[in-house]
Amino acid sequence: MSGHVDGVGRVTFFAAVGESWELRIKTPLHLGKFLAYKGSITVNGVSLTVNSVADLSDGCEFSMNLIPHTIENTALHALAQGSAVNLEVDMIARYVERMLSVDKATQAISP
Repeated sequence: MSGHVDGVGRVTFFAAVGESWELRIKTPLHLGKFLAYKGSITVNGVSLTVNSVADLSDGCEFSMNLIPHTIENTALHALAQGSAVNLEVDMIARYVERMLSVDKATQAISP
């Protein structure tokens, strides 16, 4: 991750589940295409692994499991339902999106 903020999400769920914590965040619609199961996302500067993705009519909700070490050593422990969070999508996902959009544009102008 590079330290850029691609958008702001909202925490929809944050609670202990067994020995870990489940964190769910709703993103703006335009960021949903960059999220994938087992892909990377940065939440408030912490790089995490996506566990699930659900496309919604007004955005995208994704979840992550946080281990105790992450809760204890980052500011993520202070999140609550409704908290705003800064999101950075995976750099590779951005490159793939760019390559696909250039391909489509090239095909549209080809004879």
